[in-house]
Amino acid sequence: MQGAFLEYAYSVIYSRALPDARDGLKPVQRRIVYQMAEMGLRPDRGHVKSARVVGDVMGKLHPHGDGAIYDALVRMAQPFTMRLPLVDGHGNFGSLDAGPAAARYTEVRPAPAATLLTDGLDEDVVGTVDNYDGSLQQPEVLPAAYPNLLVNGASGIAVGMATNMPPHNLAEVVAAARHLVRHPQATTADLGRFVPGPDFPTGGTVVGLDGVREAYETGRGSFRVRGRVQVEAVTARRKGLVVTELPYGVGPERLIEKIKDAVQAKKLDGIAALTDLSDRTRGMRVVVELKSGFDPDAVLQQLYRQTPLEEAFSVNAVALVDGRPRTLGLRELLRVYVDFRLDVVRRRTAHRLAVAERELHLVQGLLVAVLDIDEVIQVIRTSDDSGTARERLMTVFELTQVQAEHILEMRLRRLTRFSTLELETRRDELLGRIEGLRELLGSDERLRDVVADELDAVVAEHGTPRRTVLLEGGEVPAPRGRAPLAALEVPDEPCRVLWGATGLLARTADLSPLALPRTARDRSRHDTMLAAVTTSARAHVGVVTSTGRLVRLPVVDLPALPSTASPVTLSGGVSVSEAAGLAAGERVVGLVDLAPSRPGGGTGLVTARGVVKRVVAEVPPGREEWEVLRLADGDEVVAAFDVADPDELVVVSDDASLLRFPASAVRPQGRPAGGMAGMRLAPGARVLFAGAVRPAGEGDGDAGADAADGSVEEVVVVTAAGSTGRLPGSPASSVKVTPFALYPAKGRGTGGVRVHRFLKDEDVLLAAWVGVGPALAAGATGVPVTLPGPDARRDGSGARPAGAVQVLGGVPR
Repeated sequence: MQGAFLEYAYSVIYSRALPDARDGLKPVQRRIVYQMAEMGLRPDRGHVKSARVVGDVMGKLHPHGDGAIYDALVRMAQPFTMRLPLVDGHGNFGSLDAGPAAARYTEVRPAPAATLLTDGLDEDVVGTVDNYDGSLQQPEVLPAAYPNLLVNGASGIAVGMATNMPPHNLAEVVAAARHLVRHPQATTADLGRFVPGPDFPTGGTVVGLDGVREAYETGRGSFRVRGRVQVEAVTARRKGLVVTELPYGVGPERLIEKIKDAVQAKKLDGIAALTDLSDRTRGMRVVVELKSGFDPDAVLQQLYRQTPLEEAFSVNAVALVDGRPRTLGLRELLRVYVDFRLDVVRRRTAHRLAVAERELHLVQGLLVAVLDIDEVIQVIRTSDDSGTARERLMTVFELTQVQAEHILEMRLRRLTRFSTLELETRRDELLGRIEGLRELLGSDERLRDVVADELDAVVAEHGTPRRTVLLEGGEVPAPRGRAPLAALEVPDEPCRVLWGATGLLARTADLSPLALPRTARDRSRHDTMLAAVTTSARAHVGVVTSTGRLVRLPVVDLPALPSTASPVTLSGGVSVSEAAGLAAGERVVGLVDLAPSRPGGGTGLVTARGVVKRVVAEVPPGREEWEVLRLADGDEVVAAFDVADPDELVVVSDDASLLRFPASAVRPQGRPAGGMAGMRLAPGARVLFAGAVRPAGEGDGDAGADAADGSVEEVVVVTAAGSTGRLPGSPASSVKVTPFALYPAKGRGTGGVRVHRFLKDEDVLLAAWVGVGPALAAGATGVPVTLPGPDARRDGSGARPAGAVQVLGGVPR
């Protein structure tokens, strides 16, 4: 039993499970690649049935089952298994979650990289051994024009030992090999500058390189591989984690199954839905939709701990060296390959030298024969047999037996084709080649140059960019278990919701006064804000539309902006139109707080016909949207804003009238009410802007408000005038900025006072805004427009703007 077990262990170690450190192939892989070359299969020729290749390999070289051979063939054809595939497969060769079709249904041919492994076999570059029954010869190892063991990695389980090596980038491995060729005394640290870490065919991210360095130094080590995940807006109100790459050997179905198991076991929180959108066009795309109120980064950390989205890769670099299994570090692996490749080039050069010398010997004999061909023919004709003719030729012309045999075996008509000049030219070529080959064999430095140049040629043809990202450091994974729910949820901290002229919504935790755009560069980076609501992350805000509909939005679902200490841009925010789910012809007119902190606070609404309404702040239970104003036929809401009793309401019509009256003059009403008269309009006029101005002492008012730099900013009125017959997108004729304090207050239901005197070519206001300065203006695409300075004339005309003004707004406090 002991003897039988040792023989079995020996067979598994040397003939099945472990790769050779020289060509990086296991016996079955080597035999497949070699037999495909023997069958005449090439990358530029047609595919053949996989079953045919399996049958030839099994019958001639590999005395094991066809299942094992086909499995090895399939792995060499899978681009997610091999960094540089050796087989070009046609058909279903499986996936990370499913097996391949049967061998009778698939077709194969060698990949271009496979020809680099067998190139030179006909030049006696490696030794040969008997096949399993001694009837055929097979190469002991393939010449391998590149370090295949490091490039494609290996895995196998033998008796008492195992190997597991990650794949690497071809260009990086070759660069390290070339450095070792030039500097044989290079250390592992020197080589590590060229090979910083593994490069998996499926990408991913290696977190922490200490284990990688240990593996390169000792041949054993462990590191962690993470999938690549991006936080995206799955819907207008909900975020998701989109997985585009997975750790090596992990398939999307396995990941989805583990996530579902963890959610059912209540080990994962915050996941609302799971969808696999992977296909051949977009590649891998697994979408993990999150519940409202959960921090995507915290949920992602849970996925790393609980699922195969993060996996450990243990390196055990065991390979056969001189017939013995050894654990090798990076330097030892490359040294074995470089020494082997030097020996291949040396043997190939010696073979080419022998072939050239043999041909030169024959050419020299032909030169002798051609010079006196008549006598050669006479000697042959007068000889009794070929043996006598050979002896007489050797004697008369002083030829060797090989030369004489070559002349005798050559047809007479071929001798007539040779000319002395051609033979002499060929002789000179051979002499030059022989001299070069002898110099190459006699110079170790030139041999190393040849090896380095051939490695460069391989990279030039087959090199590809790195796919795996390497991170020097990473957090130490916490013990696998459920994290506290509070760590996953976004804390209910104060924040501010911003709505910009570009139509985007976002939130920021910075409640300090927003930075003002003082320079032209700042203005180009600063979005024009239409509204800002101070609330908390777990609260809700309301979006009011032109149809009188209010849509409740969770603040936590809005994208979070970084600190607003610099000029504010809402890039990365969510579209307010998508968030509100607008119907055709409907538009957003305001952003309001659903839980106002000011006494008597609520929502103010103004319609195009001058109707004004204050709505009591209430949220119907279980409702995501509701009606806040019953509109008359043909009317629409033009403004919605937060308002309280101490405020003043400001309404501006498109015929350049401004009405200012106390908010207390409008009593709060319920949701079904239709409002009351706010501003008396002239025939054909409509309300263009409406808002609330806080009294002095509450932040914004006539007395001004503190700016970010300590100065006092006053409330201003900005109007832009133009013609009703203008083309869409054409610039306003004039823009005017006036202090709000110049306009007297009047009673509700009156017509107001003139705010802008029209020029000759003007007859309508195109835009208006009232708020704490400085005011900002933007064009149709959101490009900032510089406004003129303040004008102390209450009803004066405006100045020409620097660009096309489409939207007016400010920097909310």
